[in-house]
Amino acid sequence: MNTRRQNEKKFGKWENLPDGGRRYWYDVKGHRGQSARYIKEVDSEEKTIRFYQEIYDNHGKLIEIHLKYPKDEGHIEIKDSRL
Repeated sequence: MNTRRQNEKKFGKWENLPDGGRRYWYDVKGHRGQSARYIKEVDSEEKTIRFYQEIYDNHGKLIEIHLKYPKDEGHIEIKDSRL
């Protein structure tokens, strides 16, 4: 199985990017209504460019991002711009 097929199978959802790469993702439900989205961005040769996690609250609002690759930058809290 090639890398593109592996990514399609593992992530299940994707979109093509203008540069020929792709953005793959899958969602995971949490215990308290929160959810996480795991996102992998690849170039046109399916080499990973970026991998990160988005955390959503129980209302579906993005509250945190965790960039894991190319460098693990830890969790970044999203501030409410309305405050």
